[in-house]
Amino acid sequence: MSANIPTIKLNTGALIPQVGLGTWQSADGDGYKSTVEALKAGYTHIDSAMFYRNEAEVGKAIRESGIPREKLFITTKIWPTDLQYVEETFNKSIELLGLDYVDLYLMHWPVAMNHNGNDRWYPTRPDGSIDIVDPKEWSYLDTYKEMQKLLKTGKVKAIGISNFNKERIEKLLADPEVTVVPAVEQIELHPLLPQQELVDYCHSKGIAVEAYSPLGSTGAPILSNETIVKIAKKRGVNPAVIAISWAVWRKTIVLPKSTHAERIKANLQLVELTDEEGKEIDNIHKLLGGPKRLVDPKWGIKLFD
Repeated sequence: MSANIPTIKLNTGALIPQVGLGTWQSADGDGYKSTVEALKAGYTHIDSAMFYRNEAEVGKAIRESGIPREKLFITTKIWPTDLQYVEETFNKSIELLGLDYVDLYLMHWPVAMNHNGNDRWYPTRPDGSIDIVDPKEWSYLDTYKEMQKLLKTGKVKAIGISNFNKERIEKLLADPEVTVVPAVEQIELHPLLPQQELVDYCHSKGIAVEAYSPLGSTGAPILSNETIVKIAKKRGVNPAVIAISWAVWRKTIVLPKSTHAERIKANLQLVELTDEEGKEIDNIHKLLGGPKRLVDPKWGIKLFD
């Protein structure tokens, strides 16, 4: 089954579907099942990550689908504890996925953590703080330069960033050794946190923007919002469709996550919002006292503005 999902052209010339399946918190069999259901429903864009611990499951579903590889857009990401070991980590990801290449490889967060610390994902110091590598020793700039080298292998079609603020992107683009503009920036985006200034900045630099947690992360607070519910009733769809359609309306790429077959399917029922509806959703955060960030790890370093 194919779905009529709009696409955006990346700065590499490749087309990326504007709706993809997010697979965060989809492990222990859920990553496989949700990817199978998504591919059946017509998704051609799947977003995974080393940190999600589901690359093997996602890859298995892709290989078993029978869908030609070139018809799919597959993303994975490198986690902070691996930022000093780009080639080694990428090779592990591609092995787990069981694919010849990925379409997009992202730096999950712009901060390196101790690879040899006391935990695989969140190493801590004796005082309980996150064991971050001194940026003077290794920074996100060093990681990105290593990621650039992967493009020459043919196993990575595009590279990008995630959870970068404007200041870090400016610093990245200003570095003389950075010769590849990121194809994508993946950030938390939803009506409570539209980040329009950052979205506009990325677009001005030719960087496409992906939205994670488009329904507001755990608990999906967006789905009960008065404005979203009102527009959903008027259009005869569920509130999630309106939130996802808003992301498409504002020319971003959206990654709704679900492990339920019916919701996975329903999330593809896009409606074309009017500009009036889109702007009404744009204003939701203002009516609720300003932007609300729902994913904000406390790692002892300023990540966001």
